[in-house]
Amino acid sequence: MKALITGASSGIGYEIAKYLNELGHELILVARSKEGLEKLQKELIGENRIIDLDLANEESCYELYKAVTDERIDILINCAGFGVYGDFIYTDLDKELEMIDVNIKAVHILTKLFLKDMQRRNSGYILNVASLAAFQAGPLMASYYGTKAYVLRLTMAIYEELRRSRSRVNISVLCPGPVVTKFNEVANINYAIKGMSSRYVARYAIDKMLKKQLIIIPGILMKLTYYVSKLIPLKLLLKITYNIQLKKAKQ
Repeated sequence: MKALITGASSGIGYEIAKYLNELGHELILVARSKEGLEKLQKELIGENRIIDLDLANEESCYELYKAVTDERIDILINCAGFGVYGDFIYTDLDKELEMIDVNIKAVHILTKLFLKDMQRRNSGYILNVASLAAFQAGPLMASYYGTKAYVLRLTMAIYEELRRSRSRVNISVLCPGPVVTKFNEVANINYAIKGMSSRYVARYAIDKMLKKQLIIIPGILMKLTYYVSKLIPLKLLLKITYNIQLKKAKQ
């Protein structure tokens, strides 16, 4: 099978690419960093194509689809994304809009375009990368949490539409907690707890995706966090989340 992976130059996307390559899949690797893609390409077995595009640009999303329109994409991994940290009134609006373009618009466009092709063939897998943040509001990272909530709810709704149409296409959403990647560097934060390795998260995600699991939460602690958060009153949860987020601030 052939897989297309966005955000492939580092982090979870990088490790997903390596794992899918081990499983024998041909890859199309997409990211802004051509240097990062070339480095990854050298580590992989076989012929794997790289495409350097900035998916914050809406036209680049359509350009990407057109670039591979003659190829059968069996697996789509929407992994590109980043975060912005700080009080909402002080965070940079342009940076937030760029984040919305990558985290929401690019995921939305690529999911729709490739899903139509998969639906016609009645086969394929889509994995959208959200976050454990998708399940709640995130003071001090308000916009980021909001983007991931969109990805989660969009994926869940599409899953049910596919199920009711008896489609053999599967869509899943990955919702990890803290992961050791360049994310915290870009968002200018330090995680309050130790993050999981991107290698573990990537392999866990792909294994569960291939088993057609809808919501994928790696790690026992993160699963427990998810269930416990459902039992906490909303306003108390917001206070707790704020205090956790406050500890992420780089001094």
